[in-house]
Amino acid sequence: MRYFDADAVHGALDYRALVEALRDGHRKGVDAVERILMAQPSRDGGSDHFLVLPAWQRGEALGVKLVTVFPNNKSEDGPPTIQTAYVLFDGGSGTPIALLEGSALTLRKTAADSALGASYLARADATSLLVVGAGAQAPHQIMAHCAVRPSIEKVLVWNRTPANAHRLSRALHIEGVEIRVTEDLPRAVASVDVISCATMATEPVIEGAWLKPGAHLDLVGGYTNDMREADDEAIRRARVFVDSRWFTIGKCGDITGPMQSGALAQDGIVADLFELCNGAHRGRSSRDEITIFKNAGGAHLDLMTARFVYETLERKQP
Repeated sequence: MRYFDADAVHGALDYRALVEALRDGHRKGVDAVERILMAQPSRDGGSDHFLVLPAWQRGEALGVKLVTVFPNNKSEDGPPTIQTAYVLFDGGSGTPIALLEGSALTLRKTAADSALGASYLARADATSLLVVGAGAQAPHQIMAHCAVRPSIEKVLVWNRTPANAHRLSRALHIEGVEIRVTEDLPRAVASVDVISCATMATEPVIEGAWLKPGAHLDLVGGYTNDMREADDEAIRRARVFVDSRWFTIGKCGDITGPMQSGALAQDGIVADLFELCNGAHRGRSSRDEITIFKNAGGAHLDLMTARFVYETLERKQP
């Protein structure tokens, strides 16, 4: 069984190639996915979590992502709060064939998921991108969106703590792309073609009234029903797409909340990535429509990404 560390995983996952691998993976389909969450009391009275995310493409591959979330791991010299590993198995024999560092895989998978959605939903001539949030995921959102929309010339970064946005803008360099900070979120939203939110917000940070005709809104951060990045008005004004119905309906606040309020009909999701990649839906249908893509992730995406890492690095073996 081979081991791929974070550097190997990042090095194998060129964004244009990974997006195409995910597109192909959705066309092939996934036979089974699950989500298991275990919890125990932590030292401070909260909870430590163990998350298990298995997926199976029968006859091809199967795998599982293992995630621990221990909020008390806060010291600078101690282990991180979230730690992840991925185990990949051969689909024909059931033999474990690779162990992958999971944090790098998750960062790249999440960004490529958004970029695959944008390849169907963002305007082909988009020239500007706003990233809301400046955490570890943010630079990957920028790189992935610019990979599928090379027409992007300007990237704005907004964060509640401007210093973090400035740190990101100084650290990331993409040829031909200007990256700068904005502190006026409503004005920035109203001016750009693509908005990508990667926050931990529990209240909406994006108001639908700010969105201009033709905008594409990518919602990444809200992975529980208690989290929201966009308000109901954004949902009302847009056509709503998701990466999968498995991991969004009833599980993510940006979908569950609007369904409960009536802003989004129970059958109001236009299509998911399986339908988009298989040609069952064309995606964006007009220049001026507003589109929203809810990126919820999921075990199937981890499996597709792990397979791509393994196959890419195996080809490089002498």
